[in-house]
Amino acid sequence: MKFAIYGAGGVGAYLGARLADADHDVHLVARGEHLDALREEGLTVESVHGDTHVDVPATDDPADIGVCDFVLVCVKSYDTADVARKLDPLLDADTGVVSFQNGVDNERWLAEEVGEEHVLGGVAYIFSTIAEPGVVEHTGGPARFVFGEWSREGVPGRSARAERLHDALSACEGVESVLADDVREELWRKFVLICAQAGTSAAGRLTVEQIRSTEETWSFYADLMREVVAVAAAEGVDLPDDTVDEWLDFVGDLEADATSSLHYDLTHGKRMELEALNGSVVRHADEVGVDAPLNRAVYALLKPHADERGRERAD
Repeated sequence: MKFAIYGAGGVGAYLGARLADADHDVHLVARGEHLDALREEGLTVESVHGDTHVDVPATDDPADIGVCDFVLVCVKSYDTADVARKLDPLLDADTGVVSFQNGVDNERWLAEEVGEEHVLGGVAYIFSTIAEPGVVEHTGGPARFVFGEWSREGVPGRSARAERLHDALSACEGVESVLADDVREELWRKFVLICAQAGTSAAGRLTVEQIRSTEETWSFYADLMREVVAVAAAEGVDLPDDTVDEWLDFVGDLEADATSSLHYDLTHGKRMELEALNGSVVRHADEVGVDAPLNRAVYALLKPHADERGRERAD
């Protein structure tokens, strides 16, 4: 099948390389020095699941690619709306546009531009990043990708199209593919974790070990999660009763110096995904009439820094 990977960073480039190794027709959309390196030297993935190098087309213009079977959107959430407006050259009637991004709003933003019939929601569980232009380093995580139809013929989750993508990803080395019956539940489940991890580590400039070893901070972290679970329930997404405990156990096993991408972006002067994380919790909470004071506090503390680095979409 033919794939466009829109956003060839840690997640997108990893998927693109694995799909190319499985003999799919892969095209990368990137920019800057990373794009230059991809064009000149190809893509190198250094992975705990095995290294690989692929030479695949790379561009900054979707019109160079043409119609695809699937477009995997792997950009930061603040670029989602802009990317959505550029997808038309990649689409025909059955093209699937799959979001593998942080947050619970990206699918809606994509659907506003391309139509719900194209959109699949997705969640990526992988620790990977651009180590240098043209080189992506995968350091851990299961490389598990969970996805499903956002809303197609009134039935989210499974479809023949989603099954085709599942088959393609399942055949890739170093990729665990999971086809979800209810992708909204999967999105909110991960959202519970990333809002706590990103919010606490960034607002406090803290590592996981500092968070875990301080009783008050660990309780704060857990309560951030519980707020997100409550908002999800009010939205009609009933997460399993053990969601918070399961994530606390998971975080208990993370490496001591782990932080978050939001922490990294804050401390390195980069644009931040705050609006798609704790900012989104606040907006959803207001819409459904649920109190979320801890997420509201995190958002208030970090918003001046996010604003300094450029406005994000916040609706």
